[in-house]
Amino acid sequence: MVDRRRDDGHGNLQCSFCGKSQKEVKKLIAGPTVYICDECIGLCNDIIAEEVEREESLTTTTPLPKPAEIKDILDEYVIGQE
Repeated sequence: MVDRRRDDGHGNLQCSFCGKSQKEVKKLIAGPTVYICDECIGLCNDIIAEEVEREESLTTTTPLPKPAEIKDILDEYVIGQE
């Protein structure tokens, strides 16, 4: 397996996503083969929050019709089958 942990050649570790060194960020978190900085984690959180918000807005803006309303709609298309 390729080791993706990065350093700048002077022993300073770097974020595997943005390339910033540990001196440029507040926190650098180590994974099994990568590092991620607090700034990239914040960006990831924003992306996920936007996606969740978008999905929630889709489900709340389209309420399901009531069974009687579904029947009325179907009755418009099904003719002579009573």
